[in-house]
Amino acid sequence: MDNQKQRLYNVIEELPEELSNKVIDYVEYLKFSYIISNAPKELIIKDNEDLRKKIGEGIQDTENGKVCSIEETFLEIKEILAN
Repeated sequence: MDNQKQRLYNVIEELPEELSNKVIDYVEYLKFSYIISNAPKELIIKDNEDLRKKIGEGIQDTENGKVCSIEETFLEIKEILAN
Protein backbone atom coordinates (compact mmCIF):
# COMPACT_ATOMS: atom_id res chain seq x y z
CA MET A 1 0.00 0.00 0.00
CA ASP A 2 1.45 3.38 -0.93
CA ASN A 3 1.86 6.19 1.61
CA GLN A 4 -1.26 8.12 0.65
CA LYS A 5 -3.48 5.08 0.88
CA GLN A 6 -1.94 4.09 4.20
CA ARG A 7 -2.45 7.61 5.52
CA LEU A 8 -6.08 7.60 4.36
CA TYR A 9 -6.60 4.20 5.93
CA ASN A 10 -5.15 5.42 9.22
CA VAL A 11 -7.37 8.50 9.27
CA ILE A 12 -10.49 6.47 8.54
CA GLU A 13 -9.51 3.84 11.09
CA GLU A 14 -9.45 6.50 13.83
CA LEU A 15 -12.90 7.91 13.00
CA PRO A 16 -16.08 6.95 14.85
CA GLU A 17 -18.17 4.53 12.79
CA GLU A 18 -20.77 7.18 11.92
CA LEU A 19 -18.10 9.43 10.40
CA SER A 20 -16.35 6.58 8.60
CA ASN A 21 -19.69 5.72 6.94
CA LYS A 22 -19.95 9.32 5.76
CA VAL A 23 -16.40 9.14 4.39
CA ILE A 24 -17.30 5.98 2.45
CA ASP A 25 -20.40 7.70 1.06
CA TYR A 26 -18.30 10.67 -0.01
CA VAL A 27 -15.70 8.44 -1.68
CA GLU A 28 -18.49 6.69 -3.61
CA TYR A 29 -19.81 10.11 -4.65
CA LEU A 30 -16.34 11.11 -5.86
CA LYS A 31 -16.01 7.91 -7.89
CA PHE A 32 -19.44 8.49 -9.46
CA SER A 33 -18.61 12.13 -10.23
CA TYR A 34 -15.35 11.09 -11.87
CA ILE A 35 -17.09 8.50 -14.06
CA ILE A 36 -19.79 10.98 -15.09
CA SER A 37 -17.31 13.76 -15.87
CA ASN A 38 -15.28 11.40 -18.09
CA ALA A 39 -18.19 9.69 -19.84
CA PRO A 40 -18.98 10.55 -23.46
CA LYS A 41 -21.58 13.33 -23.68
CA GLU A 42 -23.99 11.10 -25.60
CA LEU A 43 -24.23 8.76 -22.60
CA ILE A 44 -25.19 11.48 -20.12
CA ILE A 45 -28.89 12.25 -19.70
CA LYS A 46 -29.25 15.90 -18.66
CA ASP A 47 -32.99 16.12 -18.09
CA ASN A 48 -36.36 14.64 -19.11
CA GLU A 49 -36.28 16.33 -22.50
CA ASP A 50 -32.83 14.93 -23.23
CA LEU A 51 -34.02 11.46 -22.13
CA ARG A 52 -37.02 11.64 -24.50
CA LYS A 53 -34.74 12.76 -27.34
CA LYS A 54 -32.28 9.93 -26.78
CA ILE A 55 -35.04 7.33 -26.50
CA GLY A 56 -36.51 8.65 -29.76
CA GLU A 57 -33.13 8.42 -31.45
CA GLY A 58 -32.75 4.88 -30.15
CA ILE A 59 -36.14 3.89 -31.52
CA GLN A 60 -35.24 5.42 -34.90
CA ASP A 61 -31.92 3.59 -34.94
CA THR A 62 -33.71 0.32 -34.19
CA GLU A 63 -36.24 0.92 -36.96
CA ASN A 64 -33.39 1.72 -39.39
CA GLY A 65 -31.45 -1.42 -38.44
CA LYS A 66 -28.65 0.50 -36.72
CA VAL A 67 -28.31 -1.85 -33.76
CA CYS A 68 -25.61 -4.00 -32.24
CA SER A 69 -25.67 -7.18 -30.18
CA ILE A 70 -25.76 -7.21 -26.39
CA GLU A 71 -22.21 -8.58 -26.39
CA GLU A 72 -20.99 -5.68 -28.55
CA THR A 73 -22.78 -3.22 -26.30
CA PHE A 74 -21.24 -4.58 -23.10
CA LEU A 75 -17.80 -4.70 -24.71
CA GLU A 76 -18.10 -1.04 -25.72
CA ILE A 77 -19.28 -0.05 -22.23
CA LYS A 78 -16.41 -1.98 -20.67
CA GLU A 79 -13.92 -0.17 -22.93
CA ILE A 80 -15.42 3.23 -22.08
CA LEU A 81 -15.29 2.56 -18.33
CA ALA A 82 -11.70 1.30 -18.56
CA ASN A 83 -10.50 4.71 -19.81
